[in-house]
Amino acid sequence: MSALYTITGTMHFIHPEFYLRIMPPWIPMHEEMVFISGVCEIVFAILLLFPFTRRLAAWCIIGLLVAVFPANIQMTINYFREHNPGLWITIVRLPIQVVLILWAYKFTRADNRVRTTSQ
Repeated sequence: MSALYTITGTMHFIHPEFYLRIMPPWIPMHEEMVFISGVCEIVFAILLLFPFTRRLAAWCIIGLLVAVFPANIQMTINYFREHNPGLWITIVRLPIQVVLILWAYKFTRADNRVRTTSQ
């Protein structure tokens, strides 16, 4: 999971135009939001690596996934309006957000304490 969010967060800086195209018009400061969300993905990915910050990172990822969901809907709307042949990908992508949220939620439930065994 950490690698996934590191890669996707980095892509916000390498190809910001992709993310700018899918920003809903009602969201302010498009460029800033693209970069902020990229930074968040990278920071949360790093926090996932450490047991003492893993739960917090997972909750932050869940919040981020909810926050960026309107952009996924906007991408579907854009592709529909443009008669883009990749529309089906955007439709499939929508429920994948639920899967990603459930995956992150699994990390909120995990016992992150160091276990010792007594004999």
